[in-house]
Amino acid sequence: MARGFESKSVEAQQEEAARGKAATVEVSPEEQRLRERRRTVELARTRAQLDLSRATAPAHKQMLEQAIAALDRQLDDLARLPE
Repeated sequence: MARGFESKSVEAQQEEAARGKAATVEVSPEEQRLRERRRTVELARTRAQLDLSRATAPAHKQMLEQAIAALDRQLDDLARLPE
């Protein structure tokens, strides 16, 4: 009985995977590169914001604030690019 249930689960997973592949939209290599770049900058900004919330030294805080401002500018530039 357990074996039958297991095979049904596998079959359902395979069907779900096939549906996911069919729904995938092709993106150009350039668009994929821009998405990856945007995500990288967003993650860097999140990390810098977290570091800033924990920073105690004024010089370190100032450096992190400047880094966040630079990352915000990069995100603005990336948002202006056509998708």
